[in-house]
Amino acid sequence: MSKHLPLCLTCIAIVVATGCGPARSPNSSGASAGGSGETIKLQGSGASFPAPLYGRWFKEYSAATAGVKVDYQAKGSGGGIKDFIEHTVDFAASDAAMNDDEISQVDQGVVLLPMTAGSIVLSYNLPELSKPLKLSRVAYSKIFLGQISNWNDPEIAKTNEGVKLPDLPITVVRRADSSGTTFVFTNHLSEINQEFADGPGTGKSVNWPESDKFIAAPKNDGVTATIMQTPGAIGYIEYGFAQQAKLAMADLENASGNFVSPTLDNAKAALAGVKMPADMRAWLPDPKGDQAYPIVSYTWLLCYEKYDDPQQAQALSDLVRWCLTEGQKSSAEMGYVPLPEIVVEAVTRKLDSIQ
Repeated sequence: MSKHLPLCLTCIAIVVATGCGPARSPNSSGASAGGSGETIKLQGSGASFPAPLYGRWFKEYSAATAGVKVDYQAKGSGGGIKDFIEHTVDFAASDAAMNDDEISQVDQGVVLLPMTAGSIVLSYNLPELSKPLKLSRVAYSKIFLGQISNWNDPEIAKTNEGVKLPDLPITVVRRADSSGTTFVFTNHLSEINQEFADGPGTGKSVNWPESDKFIAAPKNDGVTATIMQTPGAIGYIEYGFAQQAKLAMADLENASGNFVSPTLDNAKAALAGVKMPADMRAWLPDPKGDQAYPIVSYTWLLCYEKYDDPQQAQALSDLVRWCLTEGQKSSAEMGYVPLPEIVVEAVTRKLDSIQ
């Protein structure tokens, strides 16, 4: 396995970083006050999970829309929520939406808008294997509890008959930052394994087992790079990162007892049974369905209900409307799941809340 990141991942970092300037408050965003030719600038930060897609969307929208420039800094969902609460950005992004306590800290009100969805995959560095690993719910839960520590463990072997598993220690790569991807993954593990729920539990940051075989790395691209550089590693990342880095992805046992691959169709099967509530916070800790991939999540844009500058509010609404229509057309190509039409309609109606 190469020790160098492929060009695609490098490009992701460049796209996301392009235009990342110092964070500013909504009141000082440089928004045009009267259509005098000045540029309205929208500054956002947060989740790395959708960052490749957001980087593409915002770059294309900025190029196609005169007088509007959108900058986004991927720093993790926790960092984005912190920026949003402290009003150093005009919008933020999070895979963990916001909880009630976080929302209560925003005087201007909060509008949570699902923008896309994706799978969290378990990628690993075992180049000698010729076909994807099949990991049971017991096996991958115990790997992330530190209770299975070698790749030739009988629990892994019994679902991979005929595969010569290496006698190699397992290195677990987890997130170093406050992460919505971690929230979604630990929410799933807590749903399927009571010991995990009673131990590390669910959160954007959790207490992982104390072990020199648990390595921390920042953001999805950092975990991806660490897996690539570490023989015997396994980590949790968004599907598009693994796809573009050409990393192996395990087939996981779902709630129906079937081993399913992290394909877009299987992610759509997981979303099929979800009803979006009025507050737009819908979770899928263990989706039902024979072909449902077990770790799938929406990811949200965080907007204020009230902006001091109505032109800035209108520019943000127009941006989101473009993402819900034109932007959705590139979701699958980038490894994300286009929003179901019923969700697009619900999010579009929610845009009236932004003023």
